[in-house]
Amino acid sequence: MRRWTALPVALALVGLGSAVMPAAAATGTATAAVQCDSGWGSLDKAGRAGTDAYRYMTGIRTGTHPCFDRMVVDVPGSSPADPVAYRIDYRDSPIGTTTDDRRIPVAGGKVLNIVIGAHTTDADWNTTYPLRTGEKLPGLDFTGYPTFVEARGGGSHAGETQIGLGVRARLPYRVFQLDGRLVIDVAHSWGATG
Repeated sequence: MRRWTALPVALALVGLGSAVMPAAAATGTATAAVQCDSGWGSLDKAGRAGTDAYRYMTGIRTGTHPCFDRMVVDVPGSSPADPVAYRIDYRDSPIGTTTDDRRIPVAGGKVLNIVIGAHTTDADWNTTYPLRTGEKLPGLDFTGYPTFVEARGGGSHAGETQIGLGVRARLPYRVFQLDGRLVIDVAHSWGATG
C-alpha cells in the first residue's frame, strides 16, 4: 500500500515544482552561460601529412557556435589516420603570398595565415576549389560572426594552398582532422564562458 500512497504525493510535488518555476524558465526563454574550453592557446600549430598522396581541396564552409567560429576545409581522402599537412600562425595584415611577393590585405585585428598541403586542382588539372589569389573566398559570408571577419586566398602552388583568415583579435584556436576534413575553430574570447 505504501507504493500507491507515495505515487500521488510524488506527482503532487512534481506539479508543485512546475507551478513555482519562474515564467522565463517554464517557457524555455531563459539563457544559461555556456561553459567554453579556454585552453587552446594562440601559438603556431602544424601537422604533418600521413602519406605523399596527391591531396586537393573541394570546398570551404564556416559556421558559428556558442563558443567559437569554425572553418571546415574539405580534403577528400584525408583522415585522422592519414592527415593532410598544415601550418597555421597569426600574422598582421597584409600577409605575403606563397606564390609570389604580393601582399594581400585581410580585414580583422589579426590574420590566421593558413597553409594546407592540398592543391585547388585534381591530378588532371581540373579546378576543385575556385580560390583566387587576393580575392575573398567564394560563398563565405561572416555577417553576425563574433570572431571571423574576412577570408582571402593567398594562392596555391607546389602542393600548398594559402588562406588568410581575418579574425577580430588574436584569440585561442584549435585544429583537428576528421574524415575528409580539416577543422579550424577560433574562440570568441579568452574567457571560460560564452
